[in-house]
Amino acid sequence: MPSMSFRGITKDYVKVLRGRKRPPWAPIERSILEIPGLAGGYLSNSKVKPRVISVPVLLKKKNFPDLQKLKEDLADWLITDKEEPLIFDDEEDRTYYAVVNDELDLDEMVRYGHGTIEFICPDPYKYGEEQSHEFTDNILNVTNNGTVEADHVIELEVLDNPLTFSTFIMVQNQDNQYMLIGDPLDVESESYQRYERLLYSSADSLVGWTTAGTGEIDGMVSGTMEAVNNRFQAADYGSGSGWHGPAIKQSLPETVQDFRLQTWITLDNSGTTVGRIELYLLDVNGNQIAKISMKDAKSGERLGYGEARAGGPLDNHFLISEYGDRKGNWNNFAGILRIEREGQHWSAFFGIGNAQNGYHARRRAYWTDTRDKYNTPIAQVVVHMGQYGSHAPCVGGIYSASVDKINHQEYGTPVIVQTGDLVRFDTKNEDVWINGISCKDILDFGSDFFNLKPGDNQLIVLPDGNFKTTLKYRDTFR
Repeated sequence: MPSMSFRGITKDYVKVLRGRKRPPWAPIERSILEIPGLAGGYLSNSKVKPRVISVPVLLKKKNFPDLQKLKEDLADWLITDKEEPLIFDDEEDRTYYAVVNDELDLDEMVRYGHGTIEFICPDPYKYGEEQSHEFTDNILNVTNNGTVEADHVIELEVLDNPLTFSTFIMVQNQDNQYMLIGDPLDVESESYQRYERLLYSSADSLVGWTTAGTGEIDGMVSGTMEAVNNRFQAADYGSGSGWHGPAIKQSLPETVQDFRLQTWITLDNSGTTVGRIELYLLDVNGNQIAKISMKDAKSGERLGYGEARAGGPLDNHFLISEYGDRKGNWNNFAGILRIEREGQHWSAFFGIGNAQNGYHARRRAYWTDTRDKYNTPIAQVVVHMGQYGSHAPCVGGIYSASVDKINHQEYGTPVIVQTGDLVRFDTKNEDVWINGISCKDILDFGSDFFNLKPGDNQLIVLPDGNFKTTLKYRDTFR
């Protein structure tokens, strides 16, 4: 008998019977406008509705003491909070995304039970395997073998060459539809680098770093930091009754008024561990100007907590001071922490994920320092890992840290990407990211998140020669 896979799992006690209702296409709802005095009507609108799949099944009691225990296992497998992949073995090259609908009414016998499982697919289409194609220079000719338009993702890795500082990126298709971020450079204008990298550490060496001093972190500096496998981590935390641990600092090549500080960290707060990872910005005298932090201060509960702060420990303003959207949202944090200051305007961004796949559990915050309280130029950056008292510390570390100077130019076009940046256009979510963070604010007004049409498509990326470009998509069927 045939079987099915749901969530990537197949149950050997489930056999799919004949008589399943798997319609050849999702239902279509037509709106007909009827005009008095005229025969028939006009088709005014068409809507593709969710697809319903009814699957008659035979349940064999194999390896279960009774059918009731089998039902519990079945419910644990099939009941989900979101759509999951559904595959039938007589159509293995197609994937539906479904949730169980309604209930399963079983006719029970001593060794068997049979009934009908109803799935509903809010996304009415089915999909082939993901395909990946790399552009040749800046052009890609590709065939969508599906029967409807296909969502796609275009990833661009910025190459290291003389053209690498680009003021715009555009992807265009054969119908002159386009997606554009930034602005092409006018021949009468000049470009400038808005974010100028002043300091970057891939955490592979402690060369250039010195031990931070008293008052340069919230707590006591103790213990030692080490660089292992491209990660700063605590070799030991020293001792103390409150927050304590290693802290290292490095001076910037110049003092900076407008800045961006960001880091990629992991903080595993499994079990009953307590700990924190923090980065500080200091002025020339070692006073705290800003801080970003992820910590767990609960000894009896796992609760990741994020902070983004302007000012020092006594006089400050918190842009972020929370657990995320809900408690536990930032447990086992692995992602980015960022804070910026531009004039009186501050912003912060925290998110779990990476530049390649984007960030979730995100928090973005803005604040205007109307009183100019926290406007001192920065001159140093501090990296710290902390333990509280004798509590078992969290496991984690800092994988990168960078400080950028934000430049301003009244006339000119800002550079939006530089070597190593990763840009991602996503037509399904209608968004575009640079290094995993949405940049729709620089999306051209005329942009269209166009899909791949059934049949032949041609994609062109500009400017030419700047990027290693990859297209990812799945053939999509009615």
